[in-house]
Amino acid sequence: MKKHEENTESEEIKEKPKKKHGLAVALIITAVCLIIAAAALLFIDGRHVRFYLKDDSTIKQEYGEEFKDPGVWAVSNGRLFGEGKRHLKLETAGEVDTEKLGQYTLQYKVRYMGREVSTERIVEVVDTTAPVITLNYTEGYEPDWFTGYEEEGYTAEDNFDGDITDKVERVEYPDRLEYTVTDSNGNSTTVSRQSSFTDTAPQIELLGDAECEVKAHHHYKDPGIQVFDSKGNDLSEYVQTEGEVDYRTPGEYQIRYYIENAQGEVVEAFRKVTVVHNDDFEPIPENEKTIYLTFDDGPGPYTDQLLDVLKKYDVKATFFVTCLNPDYADCIGRAYREGHSIGAHTATHNYKQVYASEEAYFDDLGKVEELIYQQTGEYTDLVRFPGGSSNTVSSFNKGIMTRLAKQLQDEGYQYFDWNVSSGDAGETTKTSVVVENVTSGCRGMKAAVVLQHDVKDYSVNAVEQIINWGLNNGYTFRALNVESPSAHHGIAN
Repeated sequence: MKKHEENTESEEIKEKPKKKHGLAVALIITAVCLIIAAAALLFIDGRHVRFYLKDDSTIKQEYGEEFKDPGVWAVSNGRLFGEGKRHLKLETAGEVDTEKLGQYTLQYKVRYMGREVSTERIVEVVDTTAPVITLNYTEGYEPDWFTGYEEEGYTAEDNFDGDITDKVERVEYPDRLEYTVTDSNGNSTTVSRQSSFTDTAPQIELLGDAECEVKAHHHYKDPGIQVFDSKGNDLSEYVQTEGEVDYRTPGEYQIRYYIENAQGEVVEAFRKVTVVHNDDFEPIPENEKTIYLTFDDGPGPYTDQLLDVLKKYDVKATFFVTCLNPDYADCIGRAYREGHSIGAHTATHNYKQVYASEEAYFDDLGKVEELIYQQTGEYTDLVRFPGGSSNTVSSFNKGIMTRLAKQLQDEGYQYFDWNVSSGDAGETTKTSVVVENVTSGCRGMKAAVVLQHDVKDYSVNAVEQIINWGLNNGYTFRALNVESPSAHHGIAN
């Protein structure tokens, strides 16, 4: 009995290892089946990596600005189990240099199921930023009509090209200025400067009449013009003229005054001058003996007395006046109204000053011309040089008299000397001697041009006697005009 039981126990011991071995095999088989099943499921599911890129796969990045990746993530995905919720770990390769134009590639990598999966983004660095134009402004500046707008300045800066001020194109329009600049990448900017560039145009104001009439051989001097812009700036010195008056020839003449500004705009005005026949210049009868009484250096305290004597005998004379005695200036107007000729002598009678230069002489002449115009309403074309054309007091300026004589006549003046001297300039202070000097000098002459001074009382006192002598001896007394005998001396300088 015992032996049988021992055998049975031995058999049971032998059966236990067999059972453990079978379980392991079963577990292995089960695991393999599960793996095969899982693999089959994965194959059927088609598991793969899906990338999500924020923004497009190709994007533009502005030159010079900091690049920030829009973002990307990756998840697993399949047909059976769908998209995984866990983001896969990404690696990024590649860089973007925003200081250089061009295309850059960024690569995003994921390791999944034993393999590397990637996707790309193209980043194109571009310059689309327009340049910036900055206009300068000067405080208090206002453009005027004549000079137009004077550019206050501007600059142009570009993020890629830098300073491109020299590329700015500036275009003027009636109401604005436009500035345009384009950088090397084709980006353009236009800005405008709005202001009152077109200041109100001035008007040329004629001094004197727009239509005037002058007698032939009366020296015509233009009365002038004046012109101011809307801001009160005097533009007269910029006015130009066209046209001339031939005062010797009757006819109609037009003078055009115009001013042109920097923009080419023109403002103009016109004056019509009619030169008429002068009946005063009737030819002197061939057999007539003529005395031309002329008086220098006035008017003065004795001029009215002289005019009374001339009026008494209805004798016409010539006065070569100065600006030395303004208290008696009205005598010029009286002489003119009573039919006497008014000529220009000198404003100052200062030889050193008058003959310093041509400019000095004509400046002096202009002053006495203005005095004559104030008193008579006309300018004269009759002139007598201080000291006469043959003077030597001007010798300190070599050749001045030769030059002045020519220039005067070129400008339409006629200068007069004399061929009979009264001696009242220093030779005598006696009336009787003055009478004798004049009458003896005129005797036998057909055209006597007599020199006297109406600022000398003893000379003025001699006039009535001279007139009586002349009338009694068949002489006619006349006032000088540009056609009269000039009695020119030989010029010594």
